[in-house]
Amino acid sequence: MAHTRWLNDDEQRTWRAFLAANKLLMDCLDRQLQHEAGIPHTYYEILVRLSEVPGRALRMSDLAATSMSSRSRLSHAVARMEETGWVRRRECATDRRGAVCELTDAGLQAIKTAAPGHVETVRTNLFDQITPEQVGQLRAISESVARHLDADGRLEYLLTEPVQARSD
Repeated sequence: MAHTRWLNDDEQRTWRAFLAANKLLMDCLDRQLQHEAGIPHTYYEILVRLSEVPGRALRMSDLAATSMSSRSRLSHAVARMEETGWVRRRECATDRRGAVCELTDAGLQAIKTAAPGHVETVRTNLFDQITPEQVGQLRAISESVARHLDADGRLEYLLTEPVQARSD
């Protein structure tokens, strides 16, 4: 039987603080997006992924992987966003079994409308609460944990590609 490596007091406090901060921040972001833009945070993340790729379209399997969502959860979300006109599904030209999800002009407008309030909420509730040194530490910690957990490297582009600041 393996020996359990229990958390020490400092690790336990750190773990609980991390859980609380993560839960509270995600709840705050979801409430802000729902209230100001009528978009759940999970839908916003899908729209972001589509807005950042050439042609504003991804295979459903790739979209599920990059949005860290199960295929069934993504399919449900995409169906709802199709109803609003934010995305459309089409057959994959190279694989009849595959489908592609494409961001529509209405979806792009929805994300452009939602982004300023979302970014302000992130800034106010995360970056304004920590020092520039802590920003670097948070990034290093987050990248280390993400790389460890992302065994197949599907999210590596999030950790390596420069993100352009949005001016619109």
